[in-house]
Parts: sequence; C-alpha cells; structure tokens
Amino acid sequence: MKIFLTGFFLAITGILCAQKFAYVDSKYILSHVPEYQQAQAEINKLSSQWQKDIENKYETIAKLETSLQAEKILLTDDMKKKREDEIATKRQEAKDMQKAKFGIDGELFKKREELVKPIQDQIYEAIQEVASTSALMVVFDKSNQSNMLYTNPKHDISDKVLKKMGLKPGETLDDEEGGEEGGEKDEADPNSKGTNNGAGGKNTVPPKGGSRPSGKDK
Repeated sequence: MKIFLTGFFLAITGILCAQKFAYVDSKYILSHVPEYQQAQAEINKLSSQWQKDIENKYETIAKLETSLQAEKILLTDDMKKKREDEIATKRQEAKDMQKAKFGIDGELFKKREELVKPIQDQIYEAIQEVASTSALMVVFDKSNQSNMLYTNPKHDISDKVLKKMGLKPGETLDDEEGGEEGGEKDEADPNSKGTNNGAGGKNTVPPKGGSRPSGKDK
C-alpha cells in the first residue's frame, strides 16, 4: 500500500512539474504599440474637451445662483421662480452631459472600445499563439493586479508576444497619455474637478471571456 501511494504521489508530482507556466507584462507590451499610444492620445483629447465643456456649464450655473441671491430681494415671486427653473434646467443639462459622455456605456466608453479593443484582441491572439507553440498551460499578466510576489524573468514571454505581433522588443515608446480623463463631478461641489472614470485608463489587457488567456493546442 505504501509503495502504491509513493508511486501515486510521484506520478502526480511529475504531472505538476510537466505543467508549464509563463507570464506577460501587458503594460510593457502596450508601450511598444504605436496604435495604442495614438488611441490614448485621441481618447484623452476628447475627454479633456468634454470635461472642460461640463465645467463651463457648472461655472455658468454658479454665476446664475450668485446673481439670484444678490437680486432675490428685488424680484417678484414669479421672477424668482423663473430664475430658479432656469438654474434647475441648466443643472440637469450638465448632469445629462456627464452621463452621456462619461457614464456607463457613454461616449468615452464607446470610443475606448472602438480604438483600444482591436489592439487588445491582437495582443490576446499573439499570447494564444505563443502559449500554444510553447505548450503553456497558463499565462499570467504581471501588470493586471495579479498579486504575483515574485517572477523569474526566464518565464517572461512578453518579447515573444511582441515578435509574434511583428514588433521589436526593447526601447518603449513615449507614453502620450495626457491629463486625467474626466468623469462625473461631485454634486455637492459644482466646481470640483472630474475624476477618472472607466477602464482603459490602465495600460492592461483585460481578460477575454472572464479569464486570463491560456495556451490551447490549435
């Protein structure tokens, strides 16, 4: 019985040792892709312009409120109601614009999908090909909050993925990302700055189908 168990554990150990694992650094890979730098620059340009437009709307609202408070004592009830309704309408317009531009499924999200997803798909396919060729069981992403406490460089296949994509590993491209992308304001402070919103802000390759790509024989 002991001999059987010893043989069983040796067999299991052999199977586990035969499994091959590797990792990529998606941030490093993306830094070599010119199309990604261009996409980020376009996204940030649009985001900055939309954020500026929203801030202008809130500045207008703030001026109208200040003016109303200063003149309130001189206005009739009808005049005050009309001014208050105007302010409420403009505030709603500003909120609607925030949602349309930066909300879930808003224009920024759709633009990011349009420009960045094809690049992510290209990287994913290259990872699949490298994993299949190298008979890898699992490929981790070092950049994707993976809690990888230690990585051995010999298991990094990022350069192989770049070569598979027809790109030259080595010196990375300059990061053309501009200022922070806009987001929804804090309603309690109409003059507050927008906050970053959404995915794409990070230089990572999100998993397809809910998991990291793993090598599969084609």
